[in-house]
Amino acid sequence: MSSALQGKKIVLGITGSIAAYKAAVLARALIKKGAEVQIVITPAGKEFITPVTLSALTSKPVISEFFAQRDGTWHSHVDIGLWADAMVIAPATASTIGKMANGVADNMLVTTYLSMKAPVFVAPAMDLDMFAHPSTRRNLDILRSYGNHIIEPASGELASHLVGKGRMEEPETIVKVLEGFFSTQQQLTGKKIIITAGPTYERIDPVRFIGNYSSGKMGYALAEACAERGAEVVLVSGPVNLQAQHPCIRTIHVESAAQMYEATTAEYKNADAGILCAAVADFTPESVAGTKIKREKDDLSLRLKPTQDIAAALGRQKRDGQLLVGFALETDRELEHAREKLERKNLDFIVLNSLNDKGAGFRTDTNKITIIDRQNVTPYPLKSKKEVADDIIDRLVSLFN
Repeated sequence: MSSALQGKKIVLGITGSIAAYKAAVLARALIKKGAEVQIVITPAGKEFITPVTLSALTSKPVISEFFAQRDGTWHSHVDIGLWADAMVIAPATASTIGKMANGVADNMLVTTYLSMKAPVFVAPAMDLDMFAHPSTRRNLDILRSYGNHIIEPASGELASHLVGKGRMEEPETIVKVLEGFFSTQQQLTGKKIIITAGPTYERIDPVRFIGNYSSGKMGYALAEACAERGAEVVLVSGPVNLQAQHPCIRTIHVESAAQMYEATTAEYKNADAGILCAAVADFTPESVAGTKIKREKDDLSLRLKPTQDIAAALGRQKRDGQLLVGFALETDRELEHAREKLERKNLDFIVLNSLNDKGAGFRTDTNKITIIDRQNVTPYPLKSKKEVADDIIDRLVSLFN
């Protein structure tokens, strides 16, 4: 049976850890699965394992320095970043993790990482106290927020002869993680997914609007997660300071709830699923002033009218075989309100956020959700929005299947 790694181009980064000997086993295991492996090693990494050994395993010169020789020949970290299907840094020391998190590009490995277009997997290896240190935990959280995949180290006896968490995960486990990742990339092939993201701005006059605190981070993470699994994604985005990265994402920029309604209802006609993550205004001013409203008196009254309900419209429009996912941000009676919205708007499942949960809601890099359908209520712990997006798309894939 063919492996999901067959034909994949893997950059294997090796850093200065005693666990570097495992990288030779990992390189060989990847090649046996049909992958092509290019090794990039730090100067410290060469103190633990030689490039001669690694080159013999991969049949490729090992890259370590920016310049191969003194005649101007150099290794292009940009070309490597474009070539790869994935980058795996195993072992990853605390020092390298810190440099990656903070953009310290003082060696070829970190420079290659910063140029990498493909998914990045990081397998930490260090002593238990280093791994538990707040700076290491913070740097790993930063890497997660960038969308990197952290392969948690195992517990056991370490090089210091202490026992605890810090051992680089075994090569066969890392291979399984990569195989699992690449196998999921085909889960949504041939599917068209519509995703809404961000806030809407409802104009009062040429310089003022009614809006909300949505950053768009959750919607954009969902778009990237769908695209990574092979979907054609149409992202209908309100005003945010974000940009979609995956080439399979087409972004339609809108401002108002009315514009989002028009774009989403038009695109959903030919879609396989819609995920309504945007924080759409429920009300908009009845009239918009043509010039800036002057402060001529102590009070100002605005008459508001309801906006068109996108979720309800798509729920009525939904045909057999189409899926529709909604979001509910609640402050009280969360489950009751989410279930009512699920039924009223003909959703397949709804993702509940609560502003009562610390670390969830607007403008955060994390989220804590509960997925509710007509049979089940499934709570999830606080995670990065990238991980939350994967959980939501896992549920979507299960419905397609």
